[in-house]
Amino acid sequence: VQLQASGGGLVQDGGSLVLSCQVSGSISVINGMAWYRQAPGKQRELVASVGPGGTTNYVASVKGRFTITGVNAQNTMFLQMDDLKPEDTAVYYCHFVVQRTSYWGQGTQVTVSS
Repeated sequence: VQLQASGGGLVQDGGSLVLSCQVSGSISVINGMAWYRQAPGKQRELVASVGPGGTTNYVASVKGRFTITGVNAQNTMFLQMDDLKPEDTAVYYCHFVVQRTSYWGQGTQVTVSS
């Protein structure tokens, strides 16, 4: 299983970005999928996740601004990010658990300027 994340970039305060994570390989059983982020000098944190039943969860700081969608027919997961703030600046990573094995994408940089 390989994950390819994309969609990061530089955006102004209040702007929007859409992150994509394309999954390749054998993904017949997906136990969970999520987006994490890591800002400089900080620990990696869970931003949004989709559980086996399709239930979504978000860290409090992004609720109402970010939307995670599970894999579509093209095996791509998305993170719609609206009303971005400078504190959202980080490297964003996609994460899948497939047949109880953890996989990470390579990370994509999101920078929000004030």
